[in-house]
Amino acid sequence: MNSVVLQQPGTIVFGEDSIQQLAECRFITSSEQILMLVATPLLGALAPSVEAIKSSGKKVELVEYNFPGEPTFAQFDTLLAISEKFNPDCVVGVGGGSVLDCSKLLAALTGNTQKLAEVVGIGILNGRNRKLICVPTTSGTGSEMSPNAILLNEATLAKSGIISPYLVPDACYIDPALTVSLPAKLTAETGMDALSHCIEAFTNKFAHPAVDTYALKGIELIAANLQRACENGKDMEARAALSLGSMYGGLCLGPVNTSAIHALSYGLGGKFHVSHGLANAILMPEVLRFNMIASPERHAQLALALGVEQQSSDETTALAGIEKIAAISKACGIPQHLTEIGIGKEDLSELADIAMNVTRLLKNNPREVTKADAIEIYTKLL
Repeated sequence: MNSVVLQQPGTIVFGEDSIQQLAECRFITSSEQILMLVATPLLGALAPSVEAIKSSGKKVELVEYNFPGEPTFAQFDTLLAISEKFNPDCVVGVGGGSVLDCSKLLAALTGNTQKLAEVVGIGILNGRNRKLICVPTTSGTGSEMSPNAILLNEATLAKSGIISPYLVPDACYIDPALTVSLPAKLTAETGMDALSHCIEAFTNKFAHPAVDTYALKGIELIAANLQRACENGKDMEARAALSLGSMYGGLCLGPVNTSAIHALSYGLGGKFHVSHGLANAILMPEVLRFNMIASPERHAQLALALGVEQQSSDETTALAGIEKIAAISKACGIPQHLTEIGIGKEDLSELADIAMNVTRLLKNNPREVTKADAIEIYTKLL
């Protein structure tokens, strides 16, 4: 059995209304200056926690995050300037993946001689001397559990990954109640992103039994509850299941990470500004059809976790699972074709070139992906 490194926050608080415990977190009570980066729609929900922290004598710098789309290097530098001026002991991020990724990097780069462009890649970041707490409000990127942060380099239109154990938060508070106000569209897109994390971990070339348990349970939870949450955002049972499934997906990101679905999505996000979850959702069925022949038994197990009944063979079971994913995606209102989001045949070669550069993810795929393969996958989705 190959070795695997599992990294996760030292404190994980999960449950409805768990945000009410935030002010009592030891990483806050042991700090004097706390920077809170909060997505605009969450300011009201966070107000009681902010007041509780302030009333304990702490100085709080509340920074509103309202950048559209994925954060760019320039936008992060704007946030970093605020953080450098305030000089916090602790950074708290409250929001979706973009907010959490920026918060993780703020905690790592505030007071650090390294610059953002210098830490892009795996294991380059040299440390973090600010405490870090993440509070996800989508289900989701799983960023609250992972050593990853992704920003958009606007100069190259490339999505850049910073991967380091120093980006794993000290604590995270996962409160399903904070996801209730999430619109159906974002619920669907972020839910499919979480599903892709679990699926790509399980079908990964470097899949590991220590991670498979998280991946399979995450697949089961998300597949059974995503449509429910999209149809009724106040369904707390479905919301809690999605939050838990997203958490499991986040736990998969460090040890084995994602593969070709994510790699092929990078150009959609970088060049066409398609949301991360939407890009993954559109690509997922076709990439899985491509991968399935490399490991039909593994993909059949995936299908069973999705709730599909065993068919006459692993291949037919796996294909039924892929159809189930497509059906969930369609039922949640997600476009099924690239042309629906403004991408045409003339764009495919460039998208494939971008994907081929994401070698840190392509190396994980169970089947080698060439540029011609990538173009063929994209073509089938037109």
